[in-house]
Amino acid sequence: MVKRKFISTRVLQPGMRIDQSILDVSGRELIAKGAYLDDFQIEYLQKKSIGGIYVAEGEPDPDEIHSLEAQLPAYTRNLIEKSRVEDKSKVALNTEVIKRVGEGVQYLYENANSDNFLEATNNVTGELIKAIESNNAIAVDINLIKVSDEYTFKHSVDVATMGMIIGRQYGLNETELREIGVAGLLHDLGKSEIPNEILNKPAKLTDEEFALMKQHSLFGFKILKEKNEFSDNILKGVLQHHEKMNGNGYPLGVTGESINKLARVLAVADIYDALVTERPYKKGFPKRDALEMIFAMSLELDNKAITSFMNSVIIFPVDSYVQLSNGELARVVENNPGYPMRPVVIGFKTGRKYDLLNDLGCASMVIE
Repeated sequence: MVKRKFISTRVLQPGMRIDQSILDVSGRELIAKGAYLDDFQIEYLQKKSIGGIYVAEGEPDPDEIHSLEAQLPAYTRNLIEKSRVEDKSKVALNTEVIKRVGEGVQYLYENANSDNFLEATNNVTGELIKAIESNNAIAVDINLIKVSDEYTFKHSVDVATMGMIIGRQYGLNETELREIGVAGLLHDLGKSEIPNEILNKPAKLTDEEFALMKQHSLFGFKILKEKNEFSDNILKGVLQHHEKMNGNGYPLGVTGESINKLARVLAVADIYDALVTERPYKKGFPKRDALEMIFAMSLELDNKAITSFMNSVIIFPVDSYVQLSNGELARVVENNPGYPMRPVVIGFKTGRKYDLLNDLGCASMVIE
């Protein structure tokens, strides 16, 4: 919500958005309402001995954005339309699917000993596969995945969905894609063996509690292995999703090619989703920071899986609105494959096309 505030021109900063028009003595508009101030405009206001102006604080709501866009010059509107490139086909989970998947995952985690556990698992996995295959999805808008407010269920579906999409980029075959969906849904099943007071502890775990928590992947593996109904790929995906390529993972400390490839893909999805999700004991990281952290784990994660992840996720869908670090509001017109934080955008104030990846003039610019 935007608030209007009157401030002295002496404390104006570049990027502030003016909430009034500045006119000359003839009534001509020198600075338009809604413009993002730059150094030149601030200097002009100060030299004209204008004591203060109204600025807008906060994020514009959708109605304000559409109003601003409606006031864009024809040139800028034409540039947006001409530059617009549709995103890769994204997986979509409608309300009914979200409800069924959420209930299904909750049932699995609360009824691990059920006689129809395999059937229920296949039903939930089938829902996700249909959602992916319905439009041949090869990307995922990570802003839209939300199945439940309960962390375990939401996280399991996030990891399964991202795992299957990343797996497509990675080159998994259809059987492996189904297996990674199942392994993603069940990768934290072993947490049903961990006491709730440890799972939801709003503070740092003790060494003993953390040692027990690190056994959850082994617990999940044992639960599924005893059923004699799941493939070796699924079992290893669950068992090894916390293993690291350099041997610093758990529970076995295996390295490199000894780690099942489904587990290597799931590890990327699992870590990313855990980083951005808020928990009782931590705040979620901003998406940009989480992506940079994934990039920085090249010694711990499968580099092919990292690349497949970066080629799969969409953070700023085409037609979404973003705030640039120069203070300008902009509309996304194209995503650069492999660089989800560096799309092509059109600035509202300047009417300029910013290619945040390939334009050297944008090297220091980021999306706020």
